[in-house]
Amino acid sequence: MKKLIALSATLLSLVIFFPIFYSISASFFTYTDFTSIPARLFSSAPTFENYRRAFTESKLERFLFNSLITASLGTVVRMTISVLAAYTFSFFTFKGRDILFVLIVATMLLPSDALLIANYSTIRSLRLTDSYLGIIATSLLAPTHIFMLRQYFKTVSPEYREAAILEGCSDTRFLTTLLIPISKAVVITLAIHSFSTIFNDYLWPLLVTNREAMRTVQVALTMLGFSENLDYGPQFAAITLLMTPILIAFVVMHKPIQTSVSTRFTGR
Repeated sequence: MKKLIALSATLLSLVIFFPIFYSISASFFTYTDFTSIPARLFSSAPTFENYRRAFTESKLERFLFNSLITASLGTVVRMTISVLAAYTFSFFTFKGRDILFVLIVATMLLPSDALLIANYSTIRSLRLTDSYLGIIATSLLAPTHIFMLRQYFKTVSPEYREAAILEGCSDTRFLTTLLIPISKAVVITLAIHSFSTIFNDYLWPLLVTNREAMRTVQVALTMLGFSENLDYGPQFAAITLLMTPILIAFVVMHKPIQTSVSTRFTGR
């Protein structure tokens, strides 16, 4: 049974990582590699020309900068709102708390595409088009994050907060020095998810940006390569560059998440 599970996990890992592997490999392809029959997995003559073209044939560095700024700023604001909201719903009692929480969670059922026109009209009326705030405005409230953090915070006994308050600890200090460290695993995971989601968003940044200088890198991908003659090299080079921040974040945060989860559930 264990061997079957290990084999299934290995096959699933190969399915998941093959697109990543092929994107990195194809970023070094020449034009003839894309048109060769049978299809290749490795370049016949690896070259960095695709990376050079990715930067010279578009303002990729500017687009990448825009994406990093919006993803970083959006993640910080979104996680701040989510943590504070989850803390309020977990440890404070006030009239209408449960109804308000249900309403927030209910918005998870609304398809984002159905809100595009209303969101665009609002952003345009506020004159936030072609701005970083306009790009991240629709991403600041994350009901899923609030729900998950609230459920995690509820596993922490209220007695910890009561004891901290009796010792003169403020809610801000209790949240930052005790609750967030205890919940580090879920906080880091949601932060990585937020960064990835905002960084990879395509449709909304395309709608609210008109100036080329404000475009994000996902929009820039459509400006690279030529599908008519199978010239996909610059696109694969750009895709490889785009995967780098997410992969780095995963590698850097993987061990802290694993350690936090292990400590949380073993009681150490």
